[in-house]
Amino acid sequence: MDTKYDLLPEGGERIVYVRPVKVADLPEELRRQAEGMDELYALHTPSGERLALVRDRNLAFALARQNDLAPVNVH
Repeated sequence: MDTKYDLLPEGGERIVYVRPVKVADLPEELRRQAEGMDELYALHTPSGERLALVRDRNLAFALARQNDLAPVNVH
């Protein structure tokens, strides 16, 4: 049983974290663009780089999957 299988190739590099972000915590320019929303969802790389901000959690997961990324929810 020494056979190795590559079940998740590049898994660590393809993960994005999805977390809620309060609009009030964003820079002024982004707050203006959010027009009345209280919360957005951010997609982040494992190193913390923000890739995108979207209006809801479902859209964040859909965006990640459309780009061959594996979304993980962060509380």
